[in-house]
Amino acid sequence: MKTSIATVSISGNFREKLDAIAKAGYDGIEIFEQDFIAHDGGPRDVARMVRDHGLDIPLFQPFRDFECLPEPLRSKAFDRAKRKFDVMNELGTDLILFCSSCHPASLGGIDRAADDFAELGEVAKAHGVRVGYEALAWGRHINDHRDAWEIVRRADHDNIGLIVDSFHTLGRKLDPNSIRSIPGDKIFFVQLADAPLIDMDLLYWSRHFRNMPGEGDLDVTGFMRAVMASGYAGPISLEIFNDQFRGGNPLTIAQDGYRSLISLMDDVRTVEPTIALDLPPIPPRVGVDGVSFIEFAARGEDAQKLSTLLSSLGFVHTAHHRNKEIGLWQQGDIRIVLNSEDSGHAAHVWNARGLSVCDIGLKVGSAKDTVARATALGASPFEQPIGPGELSIPAIRGLEGSVLHFIDEESGLSRVWDVEFVATGEAATADAGLKRIDHIAQTMSYDNMLSWTLFYTALFDMDKSPMVDVIDPDGLVRSQVVESEGRGFCVSLNGAETHRTLAGDFLAQSFGASVQHIALATDDIFATAEALKACGFDPLPLSDNYYADLAARFDLAPGLLERLKATNVFYDELNGSPFFQLYSRSFAGGMFFEIVQREPGYGGYGAANAPFRIAAQKRLARPKGMPAMKG
Repeated sequence: MKTSIATVSISGNFREKLDAIAKAGYDGIEIFEQDFIAHDGGPRDVARMVRDHGLDIPLFQPFRDFECLPEPLRSKAFDRAKRKFDVMNELGTDLILFCSSCHPASLGGIDRAADDFAELGEVAKAHGVRVGYEALAWGRHINDHRDAWEIVRRADHDNIGLIVDSFHTLGRKLDPNSIRSIPGDKIFFVQLADAPLIDMDLLYWSRHFRNMPGEGDLDVTGFMRAVMASGYAGPISLEIFNDQFRGGNPLTIAQDGYRSLISLMDDVRTVEPTIALDLPPIPPRVGVDGVSFIEFAARGEDAQKLSTLLSSLGFVHTAHHRNKEIGLWQQGDIRIVLNSEDSGHAAHVWNARGLSVCDIGLKVGSAKDTVARATALGASPFEQPIGPGELSIPAIRGLEGSVLHFIDEESGLSRVWDVEFVATGEAATADAGLKRIDHIAQTMSYDNMLSWTLFYTALFDMDKSPMVDVIDPDGLVRSQVVESEGRGFCVSLNGAETHRTLAGDFLAQSFGASVQHIALATDDIFATAEALKACGFDPLPLSDNYYADLAARFDLAPGLLERLKATNVFYDELNGSPFFQLYSRSFAGGMFFEIVQREPGYGGYGAANAPFRIAAQKRLARPKGMPAMKG
């Protein structure tokens, strides 16, 4: 399977685009005409530069407003085409995209268009090139791939074929299964784009909101199932118009696109096993059974402060690593690791960001298969030297410098706590009733949210929730949850648009750390609150106004409001199922712990309480404009 991406899909000058595309692993590029014209080298120079990057050029595009024009516009269109064919010969590509006309003088008519393309086919044949015709969703007369195919069919020329684009089909809510009946050898090229479902003008939607397959809401898998069922065997290419991508990191966007293509085609192969697809075997999406550990890079005074906080949460320092300055804190099924090493990954994170989460360990069915799938999707394996008696635990580099380790039962990796750690003998002073990790909240720039969502949903068996807006007194934060089946692994992704928000300030203070808070589950929030009080826990205080509003919004059981207020517990409910939240105060530039009690039937994350939690946290923060003091 040949992979490709249109140069318009990513930011940068032409050379920067090529560098990113080649590093991401694509086989070729669609040269978007504007990128070619803006470059200061001629066609032969461009061809040489592309091939020096190990890429080919399967498509040159676009040619606009060709068919059904009256004279003298028709003759002029043929002259333009001949000039483009000459450029193609110098570029070394044999296929050009002609999109359906939007010209106000276009006369329309299937037969008239077919006659134009039949004549054009002879010109193309003389130049040794092919023409692919694409129906634009907003074309003046042709806006449906079925009509475009009828024109190609009637033109009946070997050098004239069809180009199909998922956005133009799915954006108009057309059934892609009609593509199955088109001969695969007459489909010259396939372009892919996803998009969020937005009710707006098709042209504006297309030019600003396309994204990578899997990042939006269109049935791109169904589209590609139909395409591959036709017998199509050519390149699979991305054509993305997105305002965020135009200003994003070109390598990150290119890597996202490659990950989306491989993941998509693997999905197609899974649901259409009879389709011959030249793609190496890839393990299926991985189910996550839970979080095995969360590791902090922590040293000196910060490590002591975090230890004190963990003690106040009822955690016990149960074990210490045999060879390294690493402590293990436990409560229920929760493991918090404090890494104070002065070398290795944690040390690098400490030097760059200070106290922060440097590693997350996940419980999976097969650690080996997880890494195999991740690397097939473009992720980089992570490893560092191991000491005597230590286990080699498979891991990958995630986004923004993050690391994920994978632990399974089958390979014996789950024994790591017995093999590598020695018990401290420290007795539990109090068990606060914390059972497991409910979810992890990761913060990133809003521009990077799609990358994080795609990373998780392509690698793991996880679903994404609709995006919601969280109101901060100083701006807006976008939030989206991805969670595995059975809620074994849940991540709340929070995109900050400005440093003035609490999330944005955390990013600035931590130099881009991702994990901002960790939610710990209890079965009895009030018993936990009492136990935490005995441990010296200092909760986030809430205003009386919040509880007065609760009494107006919900029909609370007698005495519940007073208990909530006395313990600084938030409350929400969905279809009668309650949800309770209790927060620590912020530490390390904006990190915090959350404690939740989730009753069956409540699948949310307390989004309605987020503005009030943020306001409470900001009341305790340093005054606006005051710089953070670094110890």
